[in-house]
Amino acid sequence: MTEFKNTERELRNFRLRISAAIAFVLICFGLLCARFIWLQVVRHDAYAAQAEDNRISLVPVVPNRGLIMDRNGVILARNYSAYTLEITRSKIRGDLESVIDDLAQVVSITPKDRRRFKKLLEDSKSFASLPIRTRLTDEEVARFTAQRYRFPGIDVQARLFRQYPLGEVAAHVIGYIGRINQKDADRIDDSDDAANYKGTSYIGKDGLEKSYEKQLHGTTGYEEIEIAASGRAVRSMSHVSATPGDNLILSIDIELQKVVEEAFGNRRGALVAIDPSTGDVLAYVSQPSFDPNLFVEGIDQQSWDELNNSPDHPLINRPMSGSYAPGSTYKPFMALAALELGKRTPASAINDIGYFMLGGHRFRDDVPGGHGRVDLYKSIVVSCDTYYYMLANDLGPDTIHDFMKPFGFGQLTGIDLEHEQRGLLPSTDWKRRYYKRPAAQKWVGGDTISLGIGQGFNSFTPLQMAHAVATLVNDGIVMKPHLVKIIEDGVTRQHTETVPKESSRIPLKQENIDFIKKAMVGVTREGTAARVFAGAGYESGGKTGTAQVVSIKQGEKFDAKKLTARQLDHAWYTAFAPVDKPRIALAVIVENGGFGAAAAAPIARKALDFYLLGKRPGDSGKAAPAAAAPAPVEEDITPSPPTDDTKSSEGSENSYKPGEETPGNRE
Repeated sequence: MTEFKNTERELRNFRLRISAAIAFVLICFGLLCARFIWLQVVRHDAYAAQAEDNRISLVPVVPNRGLIMDRNGVILARNYSAYTLEITRSKIRGDLESVIDDLAQVVSITPKDRRRFKKLLEDSKSFASLPIRTRLTDEEVARFTAQRYRFPGIDVQARLFRQYPLGEVAAHVIGYIGRINQKDADRIDDSDDAANYKGTSYIGKDGLEKSYEKQLHGTTGYEEIEIAASGRAVRSMSHVSATPGDNLILSIDIELQKVVEEAFGNRRGALVAIDPSTGDVLAYVSQPSFDPNLFVEGIDQQSWDELNNSPDHPLINRPMSGSYAPGSTYKPFMALAALELGKRTPASAINDIGYFMLGGHRFRDDVPGGHGRVDLYKSIVVSCDTYYYMLANDLGPDTIHDFMKPFGFGQLTGIDLEHEQRGLLPSTDWKRRYYKRPAAQKWVGGDTISLGIGQGFNSFTPLQMAHAVATLVNDGIVMKPHLVKIIEDGVTRQHTETVPKESSRIPLKQENIDFIKKAMVGVTREGTAARVFAGAGYESGGKTGTAQVVSIKQGEKFDAKKLTARQLDHAWYTAFAPVDKPRIALAVIVENGGFGAAAAAPIARKALDFYLLGKRPGDSGKAAPAAAAPAPVEEDITPSPPTDDTKSSEGSENSYKPGEETPGNRE
């Protein structure tokens, strides 16, 4: 049977399919148009900005770090440009050690370079490149560039480097910079200055480099670079220059600093010299020192261990972190307290028989049999302990505390370095708060007696001692000690003085100040320092002192031969000159140096000779040489005593104990 086509039905189906196809095409076209309108009209601004951002790259321009100079313009910290070989760990294919071994065939890489790189890698958690070699020669750059294709993830970079041309000289003042580690990065991110550190790899870590980081760093600039789709830089669109950091002009006289550091030799100790009228710190010596250049690119483990484990502790900033009993250098201030408070007159005299008895305890003088008749002037000149045992007993601990506090004893001086220690100016209230055991909280008479000769709980930094002497000879006018004298604008070279106005005035009678100065001059003319300052071309005042390291039991006599090198007394000397209008006041301590006149005073003499007369050790025309200093000694720095802010459940070895005999200070 023949079947006929239904033409009308097929035509209807065809039209239906055509309509569906047209509808589908129209819907797709509509969606395309809608998307086009969304992208080109509604979101035009956003995507245009994004496209521009992809096309333009902002590259930070790191500013030049400011210079550090001494008061005479000698450069102490500077910058120089050099090439470094840097590795980006995330881009290294295969084993890193194998890659470094291959790299060492092209560019010299020492074991020290490897150790330093390993330490940097451990400390850094960022994806930034890290240097494996610094200061490449032109030949090394050329050799690596020729084989660059072999080392993906390794590049040569042009960098600015920090250099400390004088090495160990004044290292504790200048400090050093180092690469930004994760801790530094977190601190920067939390600060308001995070944007200013984009592209910066280094930051101040210690000393003035750290405390003046904001001024030295400068302001980061940027450059707009057009980038092709391949990532290649096409052209520079705009450039905002970085603003270099400010320069620091210090109050330090670096030549004086050198003279003092050389005078210490390989002994341990500290010296701080201050201009009393301004607070300018003229010399700030901490011995032994270290080379800050070791830290710039990250110190290697071996060098770090040598510094950190040294029994001489070269990394300790002794002038403001070392805390010591002041010994007899405290006596001029005790004498001034006696005059000001009416406890003594210049004519007040005692008969020194060689000791002072209190509660069955004998406090001995340094001279067997005593000094005989001693008035206030003689008590300073010959450093009579017995006189000050009696004076301390008459004054009492709290009176001593209240009088000494304005001079800065046991107080922060506010010098422009971080981590200054407070030291300890004791009082009965302090002892009650410090000790937990009721028996230890009680202040006993022996505690007071020891204060009179600068022993017992007394513990001050060399910086505090120099500051106190400077305040005394400045007639009670307190000037804040500072190391930075001028901040020089890195662009305009405009100078901003940092010398502060007087901080305060201690109400003292001029006749009492003049008497103490006269007695201190007597120390250098006829007293304990007369031999050291014989023939000086200027008139100075001073005071010798010793700080006892070990106590001596009742009935025993002091015998240096029975003590180890690190049990010997610390040697002190404080000085000022010229007498009529002092230009310099200083305090020097030699750890375990023995007698102040033998170890510390000769260093002070060399410092004063150079600063006042321009004479260096060995110059012709100098005065007769001072007594030879003792041999080098090997004891850890005296630990800081408890401060007003701390508490303890135990007693102190400095506390007076019945049955012990105080030997007095040995000048």
